[in-house]
Amino acid sequence: MTIAIIVAMSKELNLLLPQFEERNEQTIDGTTFHVGRMGHNRVVAMQCGIGKVNAAVGALTLINHFSPDLVINTGVAGGASKQVHVMDLVVGARVAYHDVWCGPESVYGAVNGLPLYYEAPQRVLGMIPRRNDIHVGLICSGDQFIDTLEAVERIQGHFPEALAVDMESGAIAQVCHLRTVPFLSMRVISDSPGASSDNTAQYNDFWQEAPAHTFALLSDILAAL
Repeated sequence: MTIAIIVAMSKELNLLLPQFEERNEQTIDGTTFHVGRMGHNRVVAMQCGIGKVNAAVGALTLINHFSPDLVINTGVAGGASKQVHVMDLVVGARVAYHDVWCGPESVYGAVNGLPLYYEAPQRVLGMIPRRNDIHVGLICSGDQFIDTLEAVERIQGHFPEALAVDMESGAIAQVCHLRTVPFLSMRVISDSPGASSDNTAQYNDFWQEAPAHTFALLSDILAAL
């Protein structure tokens, strides 16, 4: 299989690339793609940049040039539930936008004509290890860094089952839906709004303390594919 892995930031990419074997680089339209192997799979990784537009452009470029069998978006996310803690992993069985509203005849969170929830493939979800630090559920996505309990509560008002919030999963999921490519979002919790008096400091501390083996959890999933 060809597995595509998309991250938003260089910090995330630097934690991911040590997991690769036989890695080389290709530059397409100014974007660097890292091509190698993880386990039995050919893997193509890229850093798309932060936010929905960057994520959508990156995902479409990758799909058009490498035709992946599965796209995985990984990296960090904020916790949106008391069930999850810093360093836990959240796997998106579903992904939804928390910042989309197309008017009174639409469903909050849904782009008109498209689903509210983008579903991960059941076959892949069935391969996720069952561990106390891995949570499978809803990831909500939008162009906002969520750093207060009040912001989390607004999102939970629409999506009470949300486990994590990020800024790219929804856009990548939408592109994959439009191009009929299976998609999975898998995020490490870097901070938990409301659990700390200083959410930004909690996020910054994560990068000093985050062990590289946290991203090695991705290897468990790829090994099962």
